[in-house]
Amino acid sequence: MTAWSDFNDAEQQQTFDLIPKGTVARVRMTIKPGGYDDPVQGWTGGYATQSFETGSVYLACEFVVLEGEYARRKMWSNVGLHSPKGPAWGNMGRSFVRAALNSARNIRPQDSSPQAAAARRIQGFHELDGLEFVARIDIEKDGRGELRNVVKMAVEPDQADYAQALGAAPVPAAVTRSASAPAAPMQAVRPAVPGKPAWAQ
Repeated sequence: MTAWSDFNDAEQQQTFDLIPKGTVARVRMTIKPGGYDDPVQGWTGGYATQSFETGSVYLACEFVVLEGEYARRKMWSNVGLHSPKGPAWGNMGRSFVRAALNSARNIRPQDSSPQAAAARRIQGFHELDGLEFVARIDIEKDGRGELRNVVKMAVEPDQADYAQALGAAPVPAAVTRSASAPAAPMQAVRPAVPGKPAWAQ
């Protein structure tokens, strides 16, 4: 066996150039548990993380690109839940989760039907762990001033990039489904117990 003495047949290194800003891709979000719970807020299961330095609370998320040119590339971003400085960061986190649920469950943001409302509810953060949706990839500086890829926005079904990311042609507005008839979700997120998630029943 020459695996560790002859490296001619080893695969060449992959490049880790930044994914271009604005790239749209399907991603899977997983949450690194931080062990922080606040049942009053509905934060259970140990998914949330609290910063010892700032006191802020967030979901530490990893995003993996599922297909295409950048398949298997990983990015890390935090989804804000609470900041001692005020409600802005938590509101941004709520907006992101709403958009991610819309994207994963194929719900248009303007849809206010009972089915759509149910699709935007979760029983706990476990339903976000493993969520697959269409994301728009961004670039920002990390704490050391180095550029890195992040996910800050989910692409929702009313945007042309959504259909393109799923390998289909954009659907003209005139023939989109009615608000009272949500289309099938992109994927089934992990329910807390076997069976359909609450929003799909």
